[in-house]
Amino acid sequence: MPDLFECRSGNSPLLLSSPHDGADFPAKLIEQLNPIALINQDRDWFVTELYRFADKMDVSFIRANYSRYVVDLNRSPEGELLYPGRMETGLCPLTTFNGEALYAENCEPDESEIKSRINRYWLPYHLKIEEELERIKSIHGYALLWDAHSIRAEVPQLFDGVLPDLNFGTADGKACKPDIVNSLLSLVKQYSDYKFVLNGRFKGGYITRHYGNPENNVHAIQLEINQSTYLGDKLLPELDKRKSDKLSALLEQLFGLLA
Repeated sequence: MPDLFECRSGNSPLLLSSPHDGADFPAKLIEQLNPIALINQDRDWFVTELYRFADKMDVSFIRANYSRYVVDLNRSPEGELLYPGRMETGLCPLTTFNGEALYAENCEPDESEIKSRINRYWLPYHLKIEEELERIKSIHGYALLWDAHSIRAEVPQLFDGVLPDLNFGTADGKACKPDIVNSLLSLVKQYSDYKFVLNGRFKGGYITRHYGNPENNVHAIQLEINQSTYLGDKLLPELDKRKSDKLSALLEQLFGLLA
């Protein structure tokens, strides 16, 4: 069984979280899933690769190894909705973003199984985030949490049309001081041709909303990236080197500004 997550403790004020780049499944779960689940089509494909500069910047990071279909680390353990009135896949998703069933008939997780997954997979990830934020604050007096995500350019079940290239979320300003995110957006506008939006369709998930607390000197930002900005056009997801290098260079500038 692989580790639940990879992590590294750095000396920068930044913590990089990547909860949806994992692709692993526990062996016993594979037998209960439909083949569509094993494709991991809703994975944040290769998003960690875009932040490969983090090591040289001494940025702390935590990356989940298991698929979001096992348990969604960016959802509340109580099952609270992020966007009431919109389609959501939930804490232990039952369908893909396209509405396709993940589980074979009569194999969906019951309440006991959901609680087990929370304890086994969800809780350790969040305890590590809490530990790292407290450690960073003890060094710098504040901490910056960057929650890294990506999604297909078009997902009709979730949003209309094509998603902007870069979707920043700060829970409508509750998770991060405005001057911090405004400085980031100014850099994006000045040095790139990417289309961006703040607190549009994606305002930040549980991680951003739960940990972002400017009054407690923790500022959280989610970035949801349109995957067409760094993936190729083939059926199977793969990095486009030219596009991914360009985007990674911008992200490095953003991290440099924060650090």
